[in-house]
Amino acid sequence: MNQDEIKQVILKLLKNIAPDTEPEKLKQDDNIRRTLGIDSFDYLQFIIGLDKALSIQTAEEDYGKVETLRSLLDYIMSKNKSVAASASQQPR
Repeated sequence: MNQDEIKQVILKLLKNIAPDTEPEKLKQDDNIRRTLGIDSFDYLQFIIGLDKALSIQTAEEDYGKVETLRSLLDYIMSKNKSVAASASQQPR
């Protein structure tokens, strides 16, 4: 998945978690929770949904690292690179 596709997944999940908000108006460095008024439980549900949708696993200690759209995209892209590198090293 490229960054634009990942961003679309993020925005769709945020809209599902907070239907009365406009996640598509988020700027790269906006704090997602603060800007959209999402509480910690809903944000946790969002992270779990992202993990499931993108086949990644966000460590609990990394939750604080993914507070903005930019940091979240960077985090996911680094996870995708790690997964791709691991897959390419698997014996066939």
